Amino acid sequence: MSPAAEHLHEKGITMFTEDDGLEQAKEKALVRKIDLFLLPTIWLMYLLSYVDRTKCVSCKASRGVALLISDSIGNAKIAGMQNDLRLSSSQYSISLIVFFVSYVIFEVPSNLILSKSRPSVFLPTIMILWGVVTCCMAAVQNYRQLIALRFVVGVLEAGFAPGVLLILSSWYKREEQSKRFAVYISAAILSGAFGGLLAGSITKNLEGSHGIRGWRWLFIVEGSATVGWACISHFLLLDFPLTSKYLSEEERRLASERLLAGDGACANDEHRLGPLQAVIKSLSNWRVWLFTAGYMVIVGSSTLSYFYPTLVEGLGYKSNKAQYMTVPIYAVAFVCNAFTGYISDKIPSRRGMIIASWLALSLCCSVATTIATDFKARYVLLVFMAAGLWSSNALALSFASSSFAHMPREGRAVSLAFVNAMGNLAQIYGAYLFPAEDAPRYIMGFSVVSAMCAFGVGLVVTALVGSNSERLSVSAVEI
Repeated sequence: MSPAAEHLHEKGITMFTEDDGLEQAKEKALVRKIDLFLLPTIWLMYLLSYVDRTKCVSCKASRGVALLISDSIGNAKIAGMQNDLRLSSSQYSISLIVFFVSYVIFEVPSNLILSKSRPSVFLPTIMILWGVVTCCMAAVQNYRQLIALRFVVGVLEAGFAPGVLLILSSWYKREEQSKRFAVYISAAILSGAFGGLLAGSITKNLEGSHGIRGWRWLFIVEGSATVGWACISHFLLLDFPLTSKYLSEEERRLASERLLAGDGACANDEHRLGPLQAVIKSLSNWRVWLFTAGYMVIVGSSTLSYFYPTLVEGLGYKSNKAQYMTVPIYAVAFVCNAFTGYISDKIPSRRGMIIASWLALSLCCSVATTIATDFKARYVLLVFMAAGLWSSNALALSFASSSFAHMPREGRAVSLAFVNAMGNLAQIYGAYLFPAEDAPRYIMGFSVVSAMCAFGVGLVVTALVGSNSERLSVSAVEI
């Protein structure tokens, strides 16, 4: 910077120079390169990890609860797995829950390992391993083998989602993260729309091929696809900004400096923490607990998907037509999620209010659903309710990510994993919000969802007030 420019800068006057334009052009080119390496790779990895959790089927659990089966084991059940393995209803329910138990327990340890290793090695490795275990599930002969493999898959998959959150938080500025998290979540939305149809096609068309049942082929195909893409992703994934081998030395420097200038995560990555220090630093931060409670509300409220099959049946659709009727719900959610991510990066300081607005919309739709009796009206309400929750999901993750940017990498890893783990805990207890005897109105379930959305709005407001108070305190000290 020239002496004249420095003099103007000291007086608070910014002068655009040719060097500034060149730096901006370099930064834009770098961001495009980061996007090209990270986003398609992560998107497809997440799609493959989520595609075996998308077929929503209602079944009767041992205590008369309408339980959502939202993974490949649900599709396998329909194709004959439960009968072949002679599973009772309670055994089948346990085989569903055991996955989430190990998944929740191992998220924080996995992210701590990732924070001290290379993402391009760690994530593809665990992906290969859970793909192999998924293939092995095709050979199970009894309940114990199924339980053991489900537990192992949960352990291995536990490192993926929080790992992706850590990577995205390590590469992008605060005002760049919402769009990228929206891209990430869009994989889950699309798999919700079409994953069940794909799984149904596999089990139907491969039934009996080479003497193998269709449900066994489902595990083989999904596991093989996962292993294949995991091997490819090793050569595409970036590591952390200061260590990524796919960037030149100048690009690594720029990637680090731009985050430092934008109060990004890389600013604190030189201050390393031990595992216990990271846990203490994370769990002693009030923001972590607020985001954890908020994310549990969002994921817990998303159990409204349990209502999809009953609602579609009320419209008079059956079989594959009923599955097709769930596509508009996900399609609207996909568009709203993309729009929310784009707008939120334009006004990052308003992300909390945007989340509160979406939750308020979902709250209104939930209340209206308990009152409405016409199935078509309830379907429309459900479409907007789902859109609000999906959009809140992606934005809450990006909001949490940028809010934890001041933490060292290990502390950020624990915080993001803890928020995600506790949120996924809702998938265990959420199934019990909709007892089968409450059909078709599910007043209790929607009342609980309404209460959670209202609680979520209150949490966002509390977080915003707390953040503003901190800023005022800091300003007073500086003055």
